[in-house]
Amino acid sequence: MVSISVTAAGGDESPAEESPVDDPSVEESSGGESAVDGWPAPVTGSEFDRPGAHRYAECWAREVARCGFVATSTAESQRLLLAQTVRLARAVLAEPFTPQPGYDIGRALVDAHLTEPGVLDWSVRALGEQFRAVVLPALPDATTTPRIAALAGALSAGFAGALRQRTLSQQERIAQAAWEARDRVERALRDSEARFRAVFVDAAIGIGIADVNGQVIDVNRAFADLLGYSVDELREINVAALFHRDDAAGMWELYQQLIEGKQDAVRVEKRYFRKDGSAVWTDLAVSLIRHDDGRPRFTVAMVEDITERHELQQRLRYQASHDPLTGLPNRTLFFDRLGEVFATGGPDDRVGICFLDLDGFKAVNDSLGHDLGDNLLVTVARRLADCVAGQGHLVARMGGDEFVILIDHNAGCRAVKAVADLALAAVAEPVQIGEHRLSVSASIGVVSGPLATTSVAELMKAADVTLYWAKAEGRNRWVSYDPARRAREQTRSALIAGMSAALHRGEFVVDYQPIVTLADEAICAVEALVRWRHPELGLLGPDEFIGLAEETGLIVDLGRWVLARACEAASRWHRDFPEARLVVSVNLAARQARDPAIVGTVSEVLRQTELPADLLQLELTESAVMATAGEPLPALRRLAALGVRLAIDDFGTGYSNLAYLRRLPIHNLKLAGPFVEGIRSSDRQGLVDGRIVDALVRLAHALGLTVTAEAVETLGQADQLRALGCDAAQGRYFAAPAPEGEITGWLTARARRRRDDVA
Repeated sequence: MVSISVTAAGGDESPAEESPVDDPSVEESSGGESAVDGWPAPVTGSEFDRPGAHRYAECWAREVARCGFVATSTAESQRLLLAQTVRLARAVLAEPFTPQPGYDIGRALVDAHLTEPGVLDWSVRALGEQFRAVVLPALPDATTTPRIAALAGALSAGFAGALRQRTLSQQERIAQAAWEARDRVERALRDSEARFRAVFVDAAIGIGIADVNGQVIDVNRAFADLLGYSVDELREINVAALFHRDDAAGMWELYQQLIEGKQDAVRVEKRYFRKDGSAVWTDLAVSLIRHDDGRPRFTVAMVEDITERHELQQRLRYQASHDPLTGLPNRTLFFDRLGEVFATGGPDDRVGICFLDLDGFKAVNDSLGHDLGDNLLVTVARRLADCVAGQGHLVARMGGDEFVILIDHNAGCRAVKAVADLALAAVAEPVQIGEHRLSVSASIGVVSGPLATTSVAELMKAADVTLYWAKAEGRNRWVSYDPARRAREQTRSALIAGMSAALHRGEFVVDYQPIVTLADEAICAVEALVRWRHPELGLLGPDEFIGLAEETGLIVDLGRWVLARACEAASRWHRDFPEARLVVSVNLAARQARDPAIVGTVSEVLRQTELPADLLQLELTESAVMATAGEPLPALRRLAALGVRLAIDDFGTGYSNLAYLRRLPIHNLKLAGPFVEGIRSSDRQGLVDGRIVDALVRLAHALGLTVTAEAVETLGQADQLRALGCDAAQGRYFAAPAPEGEITGWLTARARRRRDDVA
């Protein structure tokens, strides 16, 4: 039996919602207090018990909710089931009676989606067991029971019929949707195939399909026309037959990776050979099509003819890497090749360079015109290429009239020099250009060495330097790179670059070498000799940087500084030892002597230091004394007018023009060191040098000049010079150059001796 618990109408529970059925003849009545199986006591005196109908509908809604998911809310379900309860009650009371409302109520339950099996089960059992007692308590069982049973059967039939009809409708809709979907898929597939066929057949680029074994399945007309075959012929070809040994390296390997499923797509530039043997360059893109499980299925290749573009790229690449005049590789290609040599060479490999420059090419251009010069360059380029043809060497034009030969194998010194000899011989052959027969030569810098100990930049720098050496040594020759010579030149360049800053930093100092009278070997003068205390190279003598100072013009500033320092020292000696009358001798370089301000400079220094002019001697070489056109410098007379003594340094090594000695205000001749060095030997040359010194001393004395011998190293030289009548001498035999303080010490000692002698 179904148990339904419903609170009596007169209890605490609020009355149910008003029935949707409008029946004025049915009145609300309070339920009794007796109950049967949990139902309230029946209410008599009405067609059906409205509160009972409400309670029955509430219980029905709760059971429906317990049976499964309900699409509507609890309140909506209760209103629906209250309406069905009223319909059932009225159906029982209707005259004549018909079970049709039960059938309709069963269908209504299905239409409301109350289709769980438990819903039907509860509805039928509660209708048969409890409905009359709750909803129709006033009617006798004999009257209502048959009718309720009929309604229960009709409700079941209506429920089952509606459920079956809905199931059939759903199946029909599903079947219809399936057919429509299949039609859409088939239609889409046909459309897709039509579009693919249109693209495949009419595409302007070639398309080919092949299986994973490389067998061509299909190609379009563009592919066939591209290779000069028919479509049927290509369907019989395997992809492997379209690969050639001159394809780009690794292309076949890429295709193998594709069909093995290791890659999904490959794109390369590939050259195909047409059926007639001609070549066509293509942009080839191959894609892999897989099965649903990921296994390779077939490949689709798309091929576009790029022959014109490829040829244009080749021409542009050639133009970018070759000289347009001579056709030789240019400097770009040369450096690319040289970089490859260094990148791929082993530690024991060597590389060689012959850097060549034509001698006098500018004169050919200027005198005969650039057209003829260009023809000459073309001829030389061809000869250079021919002379190393077959040896694998790269000949390139670096620009202008410069060429370079790269020897990147067997590049030993002997092999590189042999190439240089071949190049010199090839260039030296006369060149006939029109009516002009030209003879040209070349200078070549040769560099060879192991890759491990050099770099591209160092190699080319060495080649450039060596070419400069070849030019400087007379041209028409090759010169091999000498690291020691290069180191000396680098040191020289560093000295030139740092000399000006060194002067401002006070790195130069002045030493003084005593000059003695040969009669008593007493100090009569000192020669100021500048030194450079280089922070890295140590103490440098004047021979190491004076020539550089003259080249750069810094000799003017440096000479002014030396003159000022020497005069300051001489002024102090004159102030402290006036009786010594010590003369300071300062060298004046040729560039200084030609400086228009030299007279003013000397005058200003004498004024500032307060040194008597006759205690300053300026030493000039014979070449410095002479101006242009073999005439003496006008400044010499103005210097002499200041009272300054003038001396000719290294006399006998320059012009040796004795006539100018009569016209110049010269006071002293300083014999060159080689003459003094020669007189200490007893051989014939020594006798000749002795006679020369004797003649020069006699000549100087005849002109009223004094003579000072330089570089006296031995007692024998001093004695012989004394015997020849030489007035003074200097050299390491007497004293080495010394700082100002040591000279002061000697003067102090001599003054002390004189005071002691007087005492």
